[in-house]
Amino acid sequence: MARRKASGAAPEEGHRLIITAVGHDRVGIIAGIANVLAEANANILDISQTILQGFFTMVMVVDVAHCTLPLDQLRERLVSKGAELGLVVNIQHEDVFKFMHRI
Repeated sequence: MARRKASGAAPEEGHRLIITAVGHDRVGIIAGIANVLAEANANILDISQTILQGFFTMVMVVDVAHCTLPLDQLRERLVSKGAELGLVVNIQHEDVFKFMHRI
């Protein structure tokens, strides 16, 4: 019997992506990326963004456990939206991110 998570519980590991975006600051960046994620039923768990001397930088942790798109299609849509907004968008599965950044 499979266990169900309680509503509002933290997502299980293995269902999260780390999304980064970098580019010139402009109106609508967060909304554009967030809309792509919302359309795919991917949930933003955490977000950090800042502007460094006119350059926009953002890091998101996203739960894709209930995503309605295959991850390759989600990646394509995010990269395409990023290009439209003048951003470089990178997407990494949390396991890859953890492996690359461990000491």
